[in-house]
Amino acid sequence: MALGATAVVMLSGCSSAVEIAPTSLSHGEVCRDVASAWPEKVGTHARREVSDASAGAAYGDPPIIARCGVPALGPTTDDCIEVDGIGWVAQKLSDGTRFTTFGRDPAVEVLIPRDYAPEPLLLPAFTKAAEKLPKNTLACR
Repeated sequence: MALGATAVVMLSGCSSAVEIAPTSLSHGEVCRDVASAWPEKVGTHARREVSDASAGAAYGDPPIIARCGVPALGPTTDDCIEVDGIGWVAQKLSDGTRFTTFGRDPAVEVLIPRDYAPEPLLLPAFTKAAEKLPKNTLACR
């Protein structure tokens, strides 16, 4: 699966906005709290304009996409790493890696293009936002 399945760069005039597909929960209270904690920068990559700020945030070019309100993951055999006390499940895609918070419900999804390898080094930027998510009973082992 490609990162583009979730976000597409839309060009308008000289500027570009990243279109992010909202989730069913992205307009809820939890995701509003998460959105208030999206970082201004991810590594050296500045925040970009997005089509719907309640749907998520984007950084850099190609865009790193963060969305709140994706369904919480159940038990998994996929790689799970802990970064700053937040569990993240990593799933390789054809053009990067999808990281989904683990042990949080709802979840945050961060799509990082392979241009930014090693991708896990960018996850600390999302710690404050992910901490806003309610915990469930799962954790990385």
